[in-house]
Amino acid sequence: MSDRTLSPIKVDIWSDVQCPWCYIGKRKFEAGAAAFGGDVEVEYHSFELAPDTPVDFDGSPVDYLSQRKGIPVQQVTEMLANVTGIAASVGLDYDYDHVHQTNTVKAHELIHYAKSVDRQLDMKERLLKAYFVDGRHVGRIEDLADLAAEIGLDRAEVVRVLTDETYLPDVKADVAQAIEYGIQGVPFFVIDGKYGVSGAQDATTFANVLEQVRTEREAIQ
Repeated sequence: MSDRTLSPIKVDIWSDVQCPWCYIGKRKFEAGAAAFGGDVEVEYHSFELAPDTPVDFDGSPVDYLSQRKGIPVQQVTEMLANVTGIAASVGLDYDYDHVHQTNTVKAHELIHYAKSVDRQLDMKERLLKAYFVDGRHVGRIEDLADLAAEIGLDRAEVVRVLTDETYLPDVKADVAQAIEYGIQGVPFFVIDGKYGVSGAQDATTFANVLEQVRTEREAIQ
């Protein structure tokens, strides 16, 4: 039996911290991976939905989507109500009344730092919850350092690497890779380096793709 059969199935996920479908997709993928039952290795990659957003955007997500994207306020309100309902169906309590719209590049740098100390998955989850559920700010260095400290990371080290932009090249490399793959929206899942799954698909979809990969690996033994 080869190492390829024994090795975990690698899943690369492009997502943004302020993408509502990315958090929903994360939960659906986790449910699909649990149903699959095999060994899965997840790595998150940076994708900025709105890189032109100021860190301290003066307004709500409704203001942002209506002003910056030109979507009528009533339509935005309906969109957010819809996504909040879908989030609730996977156990997520979105609180758009307290969301701080911001620039997420520093959050992505933090996720890369967390990866360097083997805490990427914990940091990604904390940032998503901070943004959508807790009403925390995920764009400023001091706030991000507080969130990192909450999961046990070295706060002073986080401030240093974010101030120095140590991991900005990694963020840019992820974005460039997304462009090369033709990824235009997130979440986007690349499974075993060859299957792409776009969007917050049902858990069964993820389970089926993972099972297909396992079957294909076994077939070549």
